[in-house]
Amino acid sequence: MRLAFRHLAVASMMACAFSAYAQKGETVRIAFIDPLSGPFANVGQNLLKGWQFVAEKKGGANNPAGVNFEVVGFDNKGSPQESLNAVKAAIDQGFRYVAQGNGSGAAAAIIDAVNKHNARNPGKEVVYFNYAAVDPSLTNERCSYWHFRLDADTSMKMEALTSFMKDQPKVKSVYLLNQNYAHGQQVAKYFKEGLARKRPDVKIAGEDLHPLGQVKDFAPYVAKIKQSGADTIVTGNWGADLTLFVKALIDAGLKLPLYAYYPGVSGTPTALAAGGDMEVYQIAYNHSNYGGELGKISAEFKKKFNDDYYSYASYNAIVALGDAIAKAKSADPVKVAAALEGLTFKGFNGESQFRKTDHQLQQGLWLSKWQKVDAKNKYSVENTGYTFAPVKYIESYVASTPTSCDMKRP
Repeated sequence: MRLAFRHLAVASMMACAFSAYAQKGETVRIAFIDPLSGPFANVGQNLLKGWQFVAEKKGGANNPAGVNFEVVGFDNKGSPQESLNAVKAAIDQGFRYVAQGNGSGAAAAIIDAVNKHNARNPGKEVVYFNYAAVDPSLTNERCSYWHFRLDADTSMKMEALTSFMKDQPKVKSVYLLNQNYAHGQQVAKYFKEGLARKRPDVKIAGEDLHPLGQVKDFAPYVAKIKQSGADTIVTGNWGADLTLFVKALIDAGLKLPLYAYYPGVSGTPTALAAGGDMEVYQIAYNHSNYGGELGKISAEFKKKFNDDYYSYASYNAIVALGDAIAKAKSADPVKVAAALEGLTFKGFNGESQFRKTDHQLQQGLWLSKWQKVDAKNKYSVENTGYTFAPVKYIESYVASTPTSCDMKRP
């Protein structure tokens, strides 16, 4: 009898051990849904390579769950409607995790699609990692249990940016240029609100919202900026819309200080370098000159692709997913979503946490400045001889903003 109990105890222990590590060696597939063709294709292709590269680096023994990651690209052409088609195709192919970032309109469509799918298909739930769509509504009135945002939202970035700009005495008159969709509208809104609180003496010289991905010549907008007398420009533009704007500024000889969200994104650094020593500031969760593991990953990525790895949110996503799978002892999205809620993990900026109330990642932000590479800041962005050097780190508690999310949990 004692022998039988001993065998039973050993069997029970082995079963528990197997259960704890049942996901080891499993391949977790992630559908990457973003523009891989059209005007923003260069951004989407870079980001897809970044996700795949980091997934390979952090697979297997390099994450606590021991799982492998596979990232497959789906082209949404930057369209909300095409995003819905991509989500359906990914789900039909068995993907249980999706990642998207370029375009808050597409992000909103994906949140709605995932919510509906999960409600109608218990046992086949999907989790959505949003790594770059920063409209605050996505973690406020549109918040979803299945949605986890890895980038800082516009309100967080503007809180950090305006906190820096209020201490810049030469900023007296600002022109706002943004893309005419949720993200661009929110950039203008939160900038004006933050500025009114912190520097009410600063004048808004003018503002424009232009069609997303449709403007080929920004010279008319530059002429308006010049005529306004503004001494500073603020923009949330990204991709071709920022690259072409920068080229138009340089062509017009209007090298005003530029405060931007995405000047480090594909194509824009090369355009900036053509203008020489432009005064450009970037507000983001990262800069160009990390050491340690991120510095090594960036160097290896450049060596392999002759391109820059700049969307570090993919690193945080893969690390957090591995930690959550280990915590859940399963790769089942239902269990992983529960493990991700409130999860604290070691991100590239140190301790980071998915706030349980709205699934917005709480993390520090960097204000960095465009300058020539030097002994301290050696990374040459797009091989231009220039870099985004860190100027100021804004702690997560400073950048954090409240949420109105009323989370509906399954």
